[in-house]
Amino acid sequence: MVDEVTKKTLAAIPLLRTKAGPRDKDEWPQRLKEEFGSLIKYIQNNKEADNDWFRIESNKEGTRWFGKCWYIQDYKKYEFELEFDIPVTYPATAPEIAIPKLDGKTAKMYRGGKICLTEHFKPLWSRNAPKFGIAHALALGLGPWLAVEIPDLINRGIVKHKDDQPEQ
Repeated sequence: MVDEVTKKTLAAIPLLRTKAGPRDKDEWPQRLKEEFGSLIKYIQNNKEADNDWFRIESNKEGTRWFGKCWYIQDYKKYEFELEFDIPVTYPATAPEIAIPKLDGKTAKMYRGGKICLTEHFKPLWSRNAPKFGIAHALALGLGPWLAVEIPDLINRGIVKHKDDQPEQ
């Protein structure tokens, strides 16, 4: 059910070995090292494929993540802030990625700008926890969501490019 491009992308993201969440004080630092390694590899792969589409960083504890993601359409770059917290039940529970600027602009979003991933991504995460991590959530959750939702929002005039905004 997963297309070949997605399989190739997924195969290139290292799986994680440590089953630990933020409450696991002894093993969480090791899990974070694996998360960062996986993210670095995913970002390198994206840059090599000319598919750079996000920047992300975390607080010192690795429990709160934030950054930017973007989508390019008609030679225009649409940029959005993204954020999420690591759930206390992580890695059994996937993070809920939010794009606050888009809150209420699409039906495929929950309150607070959290993107809807229940139909396709959550079952995949459940089958692959604890091997999946943040890079997998971005690659298999946020990336496909942006590819489907943002063009629709642009075409309906709900999202406008910053150059098309009236002067203030």
